[in-house]
Amino acid sequence: MNASATDSPVHPSLRALALGAIGVVFGDIGTSPLYTMQEVFSAKYGLGVSNASVLGVLSLIFWSLILVVTLKYVIFIMRADNKGEGGIMALMALAQRSARGEPRLRWTIAVLGIFGAALFYGDGVITPAISVLSAVEGLKVAEPSLVQWIVPISVAILLVLFFVQKRGTAGIGAVFGPVMCVWFTAIALLGVHYIVHQPQVIAALNPAYAIHFFHTHGRGAFIALGGVVLAVTGTEALYADMGHFGKKPIRAAWLCFVLPALFLNYFGQGALLLADPAAVSNPFYLLVPHALLYPMIVLAAVSTVIASQAVISGAFSMTRESIQLGYAPRMRIVHTSRML
Repeated sequence: MNASATDSPVHPSLRALALGAIGVVFGDIGTSPLYTMQEVFSAKYGLGVSNASVLGVLSLIFWSLILVVTLKYVIFIMRADNKGEGGIMALMALAQRSARGEPRLRWTIAVLGIFGAALFYGDGVITPAISVLSAVEGLKVAEPSLVQWIVPISVAILLVLFFVQKRGTAGIGAVFGPVMCVWFTAIALLGVHYIVHQPQVIAALNPAYAIHFFHTHGRGAFIALGGVVLAVTGTEALYADMGHFGKKPIRAAWLCFVLPALFLNYFGQGALLLADPAAVSNPFYLLVPHALLYPMIVLAAVSTVIASQAVISGAFSMTRESIQLGYAPRMRIVHTSRML
């Protein structure tokens, strides 16, 4: 069908970039539901599954996504780009420009920037292993006798990931974008199914439940924040990959698609825990009907490969910026994708 005269030529490009961003940028934060709720309610935190604790944790996760990801990064920090590039190094360069004539302040900013970059590289090292393992561990739910195959399968998946890495952002995004669309749609639908049966879980939108959670659990609530923060892992990759896709596609994909899907799945897991506290052993996979368990494990494994791609792309962008700013040795950079 022909486009109407009122159609803007920028719209198809924006949709294509948003699809690529879904495939490359949001893989890490998009697969956090695999392990976040399970980690928060693990025995080491001693929270226990109750109506108050579930609603309190859900409120913390929701408001973390709103305040940290949406307001801080998507709306505010993404306004600070260094000639279109994002990430901690770009932010450091902008801060240093405003501190001209103050060498001590510039040095302090450089140290903080390098420290932040080191933390991101650390995230890039552990994210592939943790994400892929969390996905493949679904085999324990489907068939406990397959537990010995979890590590070998995870290693094989990671080897394939790094083998295809050389194909570049455009080629990977073209493949991963549609897969991640299926992933976000699937986790949203799984969440909706349980929210319909336990609609009281929506009450966690009220931040009073998060405040009450700290009031009733004391020190344990602050320790549990170490698990809640898993819900926002990959946020730095979102900012670091801004140079690949631009601000508008990333913002549109997050606000219109990714955030609603994450919200529905987290609240669906909470609804499951309210109905069956024993599901705390693996609330994500226990959302899945048994007949769909193996397909979901495959989809989760593919999606965690994409999660790894998000931090790998972010690390590439950050390394390139470090070279340009003189904080890393000069290396030959080969762009295997055409510029979008």
